[in-house]
Amino acid sequence: PQSWDDRRPPSHRRARRSGRLVREGKMAADRQNINKSWDHIQNKYVGTGHSDMTKFEWASNQHRDTAASHIGHYDMLSYFAVAQNDSIGRVRYQLLEKMLQPCGAPPAKQEDES
Repeated sequence: PQSWDDRRPPSHRRARRSGRLVREGKMAADRQNINKSWDHIQNKYVGTGHSDMTKFEWASNQHRDTAASHIGHYDMLSYFAVAQNDSIGRVRYQLLEKMLQPCGAPPAKQEDES
């Protein structure tokens, strides 16, 4: 009897390598498509970063995204309000204030001595 994988079309068959299932063929083309789509995503969305991004900028984006998510999800916001014994409006205001400088003041820029 044929196995389930043998009944699939050749482009969808999988080969077992090192305990993982890996699709046969088209891996290099998939990798190029992923790189192209990743470049598009980086250009479209600010928070995905780029090669010149500093650790501080990356951390600030992460903190802003987290705070925005907490503000946008009412259940999470009300959970924080109950845990802090504050009103929901006060917690929302604190999170909005924190989004201005989530990681504190930016570090001093280092000038290149050339």
